[in-house]
Amino acid sequence: MRINMRIALAQNNYIVGDIKYNLQLIKNSVIQAEERNADIVVFSELALCGYPPEDLLLRPDLYLIVDKALEEIKSIDTRVAMVIGHPRRQGTEIYNSASFIHNGECLLCYDKQLLPNYEVFDEKRYFTAGSQCPVVEFKGVKISLLICEDLWFKEPAKVAKLAGAELILSPNASPYYHGKAEVRGQEMASRASENNIPVVYVNQIGGQDELIFDGCSSAYNSNGECVFMAAEMAEDFACIDFDKATDRLTSLEQSYKQWDDEEEIWQALVLGVKDYVRKNGFPGALLGLSGGIDSAVTLAVAVDALGKENVNAVMMPYRYTASMSVEDAQAESEALGVEFDIISIEPICDAFMQQMQPQLEGTEPGVTEQNIQARCRGTILMGLSNKFGRLVLTTGNKSEVAVGYCTLYGDMAGGLDVLKDVPKTMVYQLARYRNTVSPVIPERVITRPPSAELAPEQVDEDNLPPYEVLDEILEAYVEHDKSISDIVSLGHDEETVRKVIRLVDINEHKRRQAPIGIRISSRAFGRDRRYPITSGFGRQFK
Repeated sequence: MRINMRIALAQNNYIVGDIKYNLQLIKNSVIQAEERNADIVVFSELALCGYPPEDLLLRPDLYLIVDKALEEIKSIDTRVAMVIGHPRRQGTEIYNSASFIHNGECLLCYDKQLLPNYEVFDEKRYFTAGSQCPVVEFKGVKISLLICEDLWFKEPAKVAKLAGAELILSPNASPYYHGKAEVRGQEMASRASENNIPVVYVNQIGGQDELIFDGCSSAYNSNGECVFMAAEMAEDFACIDFDKATDRLTSLEQSYKQWDDEEEIWQALVLGVKDYVRKNGFPGALLGLSGGIDSAVTLAVAVDALGKENVNAVMMPYRYTASMSVEDAQAESEALGVEFDIISIEPICDAFMQQMQPQLEGTEPGVTEQNIQARCRGTILMGLSNKFGRLVLTTGNKSEVAVGYCTLYGDMAGGLDVLKDVPKTMVYQLARYRNTVSPVIPERVITRPPSAELAPEQVDEDNLPPYEVLDEILEAYVEHDKSISDIVSLGHDEETVRKVIRLVDINEHKRRQAPIGIRISSRAFGRDRRYPITSGFGRQFK
């Protein structure tokens, strides 16, 4: 095959706002591209500042630093052309741009045309949409640049083809949810085949607050055939050859095998914890280990992300804590090799209750007393975090967070909720998956009825429907905005549906005060789902 050009895909893990760090990653990739005899190296969307930069884009000094970095990129002594994503300010307008730089010159600057403003995206808050689709000729090939959302709709690629483009290079920052890679691949393949034009797609990877970017950079021939897919949840660098005579891309390396469901979600959680802790400068993490399934899975994720030497587990028993819970927590800690401490909350809770006794006299013990236990535990964990600098990981799953089965300033106290977007039923699946790697979660932790152990013989199903039922209702209501009648029509009891929906609605105030969590679904709590705290909407359906 005669090669017209070799295209390098630089799948990097950037830090939002750290232009100096990102610039060094770009320089390192240019060196790799030279070593691989590449003609062009393509970077991801807004690579210079990282994605999403959010309100950093409103700071005038950001553009001074970005523009200086762009000049430094132009001065790099290299024969390799570079496609660099960066924000661009012109007068009062801000653009999401990509520049094609070669031999110290910007041969083309493209402004993103379609600005997403749904789910986790807020681009219309910051950017002005571009209106042109210019083409640059390089080594005899006419190239168009399209950025991320531009390829999710038909028109931009069609316009690029009509403008004479023979190849599309696409910088992206496409956040992950479970199943996203398949959806994304179908769209990219469609754009290539609809327009009979090869597409090279470069995504970033890494955790950014609650978002995960999974990589999976890829290349598609003009018939829609995927010729290469890069690593999932990891940095990668690959080269693709383009032959203009045959209009074909050929990969120089094999595609990475994509993971099965549980492994993919596990690796997303690991990446999210690793990057949140690393990028924010924490020396490690700690968590309350209860002997239950949620904290066991959280501990295993934390160890896989940070290493056993950087994780501390704390068991905080009370009079209602079963002896097997202490035993299982210790067994988990030993299996994972982490530091393990036991701190009883009995005297602390007793002191609280004694001081409050005059005010509580004549009332029946109930949720108040249970929540005091949780708040004692939260105070201990935050105290250890203050002293040793480690980040507190909370352990609430999506099912609990949805219905408010958690305590403000108690088990919700912390900096990152690892399982916030993971339904309880998936937590069990993840536990079984992790035990296939190495046995770290005792079997009875997986098989025993889940309990907060805040009252004698308490189990979750005293207050909630079975998790198999609850999770189906929550998926319909939270992720798909189904109505009561829609959910009942799926085969659920109407009284149960109404109870669950009411719990979701009245606990919005808790979720606003909860730590952020790693997004693995197409609709997570946080920036993805924005409901008013004060709302009478549900009263209309009584």
